[in-house]
Parts: sequence; C-alpha cells; structure tokens
Amino acid sequence: MLQVLSSAWALLLGMSLLMVGNGMQGTLLGIRGEIEGFSTLEMSIVMSAYFLGFLGGSRMAPGMIRRVGHVRVFAALASLISAVMILYPTITEVWLWTLGRVLIGFCFSAVYVTAESWLNNAATNENRGQALSLYMIVQTAGIVVSQALLLTADPSGYVLFVIPSILVSIAITPILLSISPTPAFETTKPMSLRELVGYSPLGCVGMFLLGGVFAAQFGMASVYGTKAGLSVAEISTFVAMFFVGAVLLQYPIGWISDRMDRRFLILIVSAVGAGGSVLGMLLGGQFTLLLASAFIVGGMSNPLYSLLIAHTNDFLQHEDMAAASGGLIFINGLGAILGPIITGYMMDVVGPAGFYLFTGVLFVALVFYAAYRSTVRKSIPVDETGAYVAVAPSYTPLAMEYAQEYAIETELSEENTTSTP
Repeated sequence: MLQVLSSAWALLLGMSLLMVGNGMQGTLLGIRGEIEGFSTLEMSIVMSAYFLGFLGGSRMAPGMIRRVGHVRVFAALASLISAVMILYPTITEVWLWTLGRVLIGFCFSAVYVTAESWLNNAATNENRGQALSLYMIVQTAGIVVSQALLLTADPSGYVLFVIPSILVSIAITPILLSISPTPAFETTKPMSLRELVGYSPLGCVGMFLLGGVFAAQFGMASVYGTKAGLSVAEISTFVAMFFVGAVLLQYPIGWISDRMDRRFLILIVSAVGAGGSVLGMLLGGQFTLLLASAFIVGGMSNPLYSLLIAHTNDFLQHEDMAAASGGLIFINGLGAILGPIITGYMMDVVGPAGFYLFTGVLFVALVFYAAYRSTVRKSIPVDETGAYVAVAPSYTPLAMEYAQEYAIETELSEENTTSTP
C-alpha cells in the first residue's frame, strides 16, 4: 500500500480533488434547480445528460489519447470541466444545464480514462489490486467530502459553483507536474451484446437494472431531498450516506461472495436493497431512518455491481473477461441514462416517495430474475468460481480491464498455490 502511495500520490490527490468537484456539482444542481423553479421532469433530463456524456466519453477517450497524448487530453478536458461549472449559475436555462451535463460527463469520463492509464502504469503486478482499491476509495471519499462543502455558502449564490471549478483546476497541477506521459494504449474490443447475454443473462439484466439504481443515487438524490423538504445540510448528509454504505459494505460482501453461490448472494443483497428502499419510502419522513435507508441502498448496490461482474466471469474464459467488461459497462450506462428520467416521472406521479419506489422496483426485479436463473442453470461449485474484485460504477472500461487482469492473475496464483505439493 505504501509503495502505491509513494509512486502515485500526486495522481490520487488530483483524482480526489476531481471527485470532490464532481460530487459537489451533482448535488448542487439538484438543490439549485429547485430554487430556480425547474420541474422534477426538467431536472431528471438534466441529470440523465451526465450519464449520456459519460458513456460517450468512455468509448471515445482512447482514440483521443492516441491522437494527441495523455497530457493534452487531461489538461484540455479538465479545463473545460472547470469552465462549465462556472457557467451553470450564469444562464439558468434547462437546455444549457443539459448541454453542460453532457459535456461534464464526457470530460470526466475521458479524464478518468487518462488517470486510470497513468495509475496502471505506476502499479506493478504485485500491487495492482491495492492500487485499484485505493483508486476506488479516493473516488468515493471525494464524493463524501464534497457534500460537506455544500454547507460553506448559500446555494442560491455563485460561490458554491466557483469552489468545484477551483478544485478541478487545482487538481490538474500535481498530476501534470509529477507524472510523465504514458505510451499510447490499445483497449480490448467489446464482446457483442448477443454473445454477452448468452454467457450471462443474469449479469446483463442485473447491470441494466443497477444502472437505474446508480443514476438515482448520483443524479436524483438531491432532487429527492429538495422535494422532501430537507435542508441543505440534511441533503448533503443524505447523499453522503449512499457512498459511506458503498465503502463500508463492499469488502464484507466480497468476502462472502468467494464462499457461497453468487446467484443466491445476488438475490439476498438485492432483497436487502429492496428492504432499504421500502424503509425510505414508508418512513423517510424520519431523518434518521432516511439516512439508514440511504446507507442500505448504497451499501447493497455497489457490491452488487462487483458481484454481477464476478458472476459473469465465472462463465467466461480468461481471454474473454476484458472484452465482456466493456459490454457490461455499456449495458449499465444505458440503464443509467434512463434512470433519472423514469425516477423524475415517478416522483411527479406519486411525490418524493417515487424515488425509493423506483429503486425498490429495480431491486425486486433483480431478486425475481436471480431466483428464476437459479432454476434454469446449474450453479458453479464455489471452489471453481473466480476471484471477486471490488470495482466501482464510476470505473471506465479501461479500469475494468485492469481489474479483470488483476482478477485473472489472482485466480491463476491461487490455482498454482493449490496445485503445488
């Protein structure tokens, strides 16, 4: 761990600042949209635009980097992020905010791809797992910290938009001054969706449903807070709890997944997530229980992401895992684009409780589908399953490839250890 920090501290510091800026602007827009009088449907469109841009950026970034290099892509797009953040309060129009969210999603995705290639270059086979874990912790911690910064100024003013812009600008400095450009890279061509569904129907359906859950957490949680009458401090705490749960429960669930049938664990975790949604829907008026529901939903959905990838890998050859990861991320991105729009519609129909109704329906659908798949396909013995690797929904296909490579290396190492007399 110390070796990773010594070789990549500047990159991790810069990424933490970028994530603070990203997390802050996402929540702030939900609060400011209510102040500006935007409807729930309008805000759902604005929020879904980020995921559209992110999906496009993750697919186009490798080509951009091959043409002009890591440094230019990183500096140019980070500067564009900073500029867009300042523009939000200048022209409070839905169309401008939607365009801004597409641009920011695109830019953040490409910046992540660049940073992830640098991180992989700084890591070795021995510490790549630790590097990926630190990267995930830094990303999640940045979003949690960003929620506290929302309390430093009035959301109806200009200052809270300036802070993330400054943080993103500062984030560029330690990275560009301490890291040399890495060679151009080639990403794996994604597996066709038809092939991927054939290998793991549960993995594909689950990733699509989880895309909606993640989009609700990251995009619509602050909108829910404003509609539910929460204060700015309460909204920031509420949003943070999703990500606190994600960090604290990722590894315990991962440990369990290597010791039992993963389809049954997917069913259990989804059922607990549904229970957390019901708790928020029925008792969300009590703030303590609302925080508990956010902790449960966030703590179940993020490990589910890793579980579904590990489950899919159990049916793949090693050489197909990296290709499959690109398809799974694409499917998840489609769900994320649709998630805020459907959430906004449901909140318009049934009120703020529609937020939790939406996540609850998705979790329940995953429970029933996992149960169905358990009846039509024989389970793989636990001692023949691959290694579980904790990954985050914000990972781009590039980081997913690195995570898959680490999973393969871990599995082969375990096989060699057990086969050695």
